[in-house]
Order: sequence, then C-alpha cells, then structure tokens
Amino acid sequence: MYLGRIVAIGMTKSGRAGAFYRVSSRSFPNRMAVLQGDKVAILPRPGFEGDLAKNPYISYNCVRIAGEYAVVSNGSQTDPIAEKIAAGMPVRDAFTLGLLALDYEKDSLDTPRIVAAVSRLRPVGYLGIIRKDAVLVREFELKPGELRYISTYECNKPADDQMTSDFDAACEECCVNYVIDGGIFAEFSNPVTSAAALAAADGSEFALGVKVVE
Repeated sequence: MYLGRIVAIGMTKSGRAGAFYRVSSRSFPNRMAVLQGDKVAILPRPGFEGDLAKNPYISYNCVRIAGEYAVVSNGSQTDPIAEKIAAGMPVRDAFTLGLLALDYEKDSLDTPRIVAAVSRLRPVGYLGIIRKDAVLVREFELKPGELRYISTYECNKPADDQMTSDFDAACEECCVNYVIDGGIFAEFSNPVTSAAALAAADGSEFALGVKVVE
C-alpha cells in the first residue's frame, strides 16, 4: 500500500517516547534525511539538486526539538510549529495555527501537510493534518509498545485504528529502521528515507537518527 509521507508517535516497551518520520515517494525518490545538530533536514541526494526546480516542497526540516517536545512533519510547517511550542504555545494550538497558516501543499496532488509531536517528560503525543477538506488535530496517551501514525494519503486522519501494539526499539537507529520495514511499516511501499527522535530513558533529552534506503 502506498501512503506517501508518514509521521508517527509511539513509546517503546521500556517507556521511551519517540516521534518518527518516513518519506515514501514515487515521484521524487532521490532524497535523504540529514542530521544537522538538533534537527533533521530532507534534502535531494547529490546530483539531484535540480529536483527542487520541479517541486519546491521536497526539501525541508522534518525534525525539530522544541523544549520537552520533538516535532516531526512533512514540510516547512516543522519550523513555525516547533518555534511556537518552544515559546510556550500549547501543542494543539501550535499545530492548528501552523497548519492553517501554510495550508495543504499547492502541488498537482493537493498534498496534505502532516505533523506529529511527543513529550519526553509525559506520556502524551499529538497527530495533525491539514487536507483540502479538513484540519484535524488529536492528542493521544502514549502507552508502552504502541505506535500511532498518519499519512498524506489513505491513512489521512488521526484515527484510533491506525496503530500497532508491537513497537519496540532499543535506540534511535532501531527506530529509523522500524519505520522503513518493521512491523506494519513493511506493508507500505516506496520507502526512501526516515528520521527519528527518541527520548532518553530518563527523559533528559532526545536522540536523533536517520536512515537512507539504498
């Protein structure tokens, strides 16, 4: 099944919260997630920089740390949403305001913007989307072993049945592998690259990881 871009929130069986992002793409597969300090950017692979002239939406920061929260998204909404959360705005409000301000992407597919966030201090996470016909934001309680996701296509609402209860990962590298081909993610086609922000066991910080499908 092709879902396009995917954001997810979850908690490992040992109680570590995480936010995750996966690029699945049929049109622009030559991209990579790149660590840049306390954020992750989606960039064209070397030699494919010209793709930016074809579609300006394909490069952006996909992970940002905002105080106790890790924010992940499929577009330029990552930065303003993270900055509003860091400034003290409630996550629900930051999601809604940021998504409304930028709206869905005005490409040939009217691609939705999606966003997710988790706290490293409390068992809470958020999923949001703006589509051509709706803006939806939900808060979820994080539980050990559970992972919830939302995507640009098909699974494009924050729903109770878009989840798996077999999620576990010992490190950020394990997380980026999981959202490429672990568990239910193995059923989703056209994986390109992924990123993860996983809270430390003591909740003191987030560790970031990236993976590029060869």
